[in-house]
Amino acid sequence: MEFRRITGLPPYVFGIIDSIKLDLRRQGADVIDLGFGNPDIPSPELAVTKLTEAAHNGRNHRYSSSKGIPNLRKAVAALYMRRYGVELDPDTEVVTTIGAKEGLSHLMWVLLGPGDSALVPSPSYPIHIWAPLFAGADVRQVALGGIGSSPETFFANLTEAYESTWPKPRVIVLSFPHNPTTMCVDLPWMARLVSFAREHGIVLVHDFAYSDTAFDGFRPPSILEVPGAKEVAVEFYTLTKSYSMAGWRVAFMVGNSDVVAALTKLKSYLDYGTFQPIQIAATVTLNEAEEYPRFVNQQYLHRRDALCDGLARIGWEIEKPKGTMFVWAPIPEPYSEMGSLEFSKMLATEALVATSPGVGFGPGGEGYVRFALIENEQRIAQGVRNLRRALTKL
Repeated sequence: MEFRRITGLPPYVFGIIDSIKLDLRRQGADVIDLGFGNPDIPSPELAVTKLTEAAHNGRNHRYSSSKGIPNLRKAVAALYMRRYGVELDPDTEVVTTIGAKEGLSHLMWVLLGPGDSALVPSPSYPIHIWAPLFAGADVRQVALGGIGSSPETFFANLTEAYESTWPKPRVIVLSFPHNPTTMCVDLPWMARLVSFAREHGIVLVHDFAYSDTAFDGFRPPSILEVPGAKEVAVEFYTLTKSYSMAGWRVAFMVGNSDVVAALTKLKSYLDYGTFQPIQIAATVTLNEAEEYPRFVNQQYLHRRDALCDGLARIGWEIEKPKGTMFVWAPIPEPYSEMGSLEFSKMLATEALVATSPGVGFGPGGEGYVRFALIENEQRIAQGVRNLRRALTKL
């Protein structure tokens, strides 16, 4: 039997490591899980309290709006004005999505089809690569580079890819701070990209998942801060990382009104939105828990330092990332011939530390593993001790 949209999907390499982790835990092993980027920090108590209250009101149990309730869209518009100085019309430039992953996947259905093409960085979060493919489009993966690579080099690679691709790409998918490489860009870089997109009639899709997850004084820019960006760009903002509300599935696409209208129309055929008590709780959270992202960010900062400083002490030097909840680590030279999947398997079985193999993020990720900062500092310290015993060649 043929299953058309999933025919040709490669094995999910992250599932291989997850299976090893689960088998080891069944045997009683204490595996330090730094693999799947699943936030462990609790959601704001304010959100939980409001959710409980709203869920007890039977009027909220009916179908909701796929576009998002008006107060929730107003709340994200207010946040963009406070934080970025960006004015958004909550009726025409904001649509609520059931997480950024759902929103981006369905967005590709209205932007792309067979015969179209898109540019996507390599490596990248897998759905950035696969969503255009699910829509029937061709994907040109553009080398982003590893540790030490510069945004300028990536921009040059991007422009070269545009010139050499036919048919000309209609969409560029981006996400900064970047998962998995942790690369960050500044507002002038975003401005150059917007200018390029306006010149060539390209739609820019920016997944702003790590908008609030940044360190050492760096402030990630919204692409919509660039004057004229709304002519060509949309951005996904999510409560997943900023407010540690991963399982709630609340995100927004904001920006170009035509693109927002197109996704809104498609969603009206596909869903009735997130459960309304969740939307009500998210509204209150955006309006009243503005300090919570700073609290979450401090936890990731301490974990980043615990991991990077610990790895440096055992001879695995890694540049500290300025953004995201990850550390992108080149495989140490004595183990480089193993490749990222085998190296990750070894770390899981011999060090009892689960990581994500770089090849799972596309061919550009080979030679790296990704650590997710989803265990506390004490558990990370234990993981480093395990790695020191296992990595005998360092």
